Amino acid sequence: MTSYEPDTDPSAEPSGLLAGLRTRPSQVWGAVRLVPLVRAEPVHDLRLHPRIHDGPGVVDLGRRKGTYVSYIPHSFVAEWTGDGSPAAAYGTQLTGDRPEQEAVATVRLHFHRRMARQEAKHRLRFLPLHLALEGYLALHFGGPSLAWEEWSRQAVRQGLSPRVEAAFLGTEVPGLADALNVFEIHPGQCGVLVYLADALAAAFVVPHPEDYRTLHPTLVRDLYGDLVYHYATLMPPVPDFRARITGAGVRSLADLRAAAVRQTAQWADFHDTTMAAGLLEQGCTWEEVRRMGRFTLSRFLPTFRPKQDNHIGEAISDEQGRIVYLKTFRLSESQVRRGYLLSHLAAHDWHLADTAAALGMEKAQLCHRLESAGFGHLLRPDMRGRQ
Repeated sequence: MTSYEPDTDPSAEPSGLLAGLRTRPSQVWGAVRLVPLVRAEPVHDLRLHPRIHDGPGVVDLGRRKGTYVSYIPHSFVAEWTGDGSPAAAYGTQLTGDRPEQEAVATVRLHFHRRMARQEAKHRLRFLPLHLALEGYLALHFGGPSLAWEEWSRQAVRQGLSPRVEAAFLGTEVPGLADALNVFEIHPGQCGVLVYLADALAAAFVVPHPEDYRTLHPTLVRDLYGDLVYHYATLMPPVPDFRARITGAGVRSLADLRAAAVRQTAQWADFHDTTMAAGLLEQGCTWEEVRRMGRFTLSRFLPTFRPKQDNHIGEAISDEQGRIVYLKTFRLSESQVRRGYLLSHLAAHDWHLADTAAALGMEKAQLCHRLESAGFGHLLRPDMRGRQ
């Protein structure tokens, strides 16, 4: 049985992506801070369970879209009912150590058809986080919309192919595996916010507490950006925010309970308005991926704000727009710059002079920034190296 804590204070709920969830006090391990998210009532008619792959994967994105290659440790299988009745996750099992006699010397390569694939009427298999990452990698993937003379032949013919981005596996992030192993799962917990050196690294939300207990270990197999990896490696341990209740005004157990509730609300307000503000306040563009009865699977991209938090992600929402599943990835500064430049180029039909003017710089400066961002191969050779 799973218990739920009563909470009638709507001010304890964050807005936007985390609407309907309540923030609970964090737990700290070194530079890692985990902030639990709970629901007053779970979502019963949508359930998630993992399907373990544990290795490199190749995804056929469909006709004219090419392939996506990455380390894909698991996929998620979503089960839902058509009439709103409770659904159950089945076949859930995490892989353990392989018996020595079954050890193999080669690496299995898994092939997947599409990022999200319908397997039955009420069952969808999708690749968590990779759905969002593919959306970022596909950003203006076709390259110049017009063959301006400044662009190379490769840019006009192939666009940004191949497009490559790097990330770290959770097992490589110092302290993360230990933190996930020792932290307690809160009663009714349906999600978590992962901070490294108090920089928001990832948000993870599922429909039901039992799903969260099953999927909690998969967080260490997820991908994390180089920014948060370096934060976890180089920064000192973060402070633990402990509630302190003074004796003033406390004359009974009821007074003590009220003081504890106030402390919890103050922490939640500080967290939602300050620590998680970068995620909750960013503007996003959404793309619908698949309808799932009364639910919709989508992914989103930020507006690419330089020198600010920028998160990409994927979500499942119900017919009222409430987020019931969420997974995010924090972009590094270099990834934000690439998205920022590509978005501005596309907004000006890839015309260098117009784009440079919109950004308040000379065309030569824009060429230098494109080369620094890793897009130098898109420019004609005589345009490169100009400052």
